[in-house]
Amino acid sequence: MSIVNKVSAYLDKNHIHYQLLEHAPSHNSVSSAITAKIPVAQLVKGVMLEDHDGKKLMAILPATHKVSLISLNEKLNRQFHLMKEAEIFELFADCDHGAVPPLAEAYHMEKVYDVCLMQQPYLYLEAGDHKSLIKLTRDEFGQLMHGVEPLHISHRVFH
Repeated sequence: MSIVNKVSAYLDKNHIHYQLLEHAPSHNSVSSAITAKIPVAQLVKGVMLEDHDGKKLMAILPATHKVSLISLNEKLNRQFHLMKEAEIFELFADCDHGAVPPLAEAYHMEKVYDVCLMQQPYLYLEAGDHKSLIKLTRDEFGQLMHGVEPLHISHRVFH
């Protein structure tokens, strides 16, 4: 099991207690949840967005959901679009491709998160590889989201 240094340093700096959970290698958030035998709705993903000025934003939501750009742009009064994959790989060069830890502040970027995450007792986050998840309580996750109002920015794609 491993957790990228930037993420573990960020969690330690914020005095967040977490558990590391190992699972069989996977290539997307849904298969991570299945192989780890956790509810898919408790797996958190980060969707990387960018506005026309090149400012980055991480939208944090459950793996069962898809970000609603219309809703997000309306609520933030900005115009975001999905980032290109190659640019995401550069931002998260310390992580395996596609294993983005949904901890925007660890990477010095702005964040927004979906209110429905706070309905879960536990939340699981990518640790930066395709075989480790970070387990947090709802309260610990809330501490990491400090200063940001939860918004309804996504819709459920599957159960």
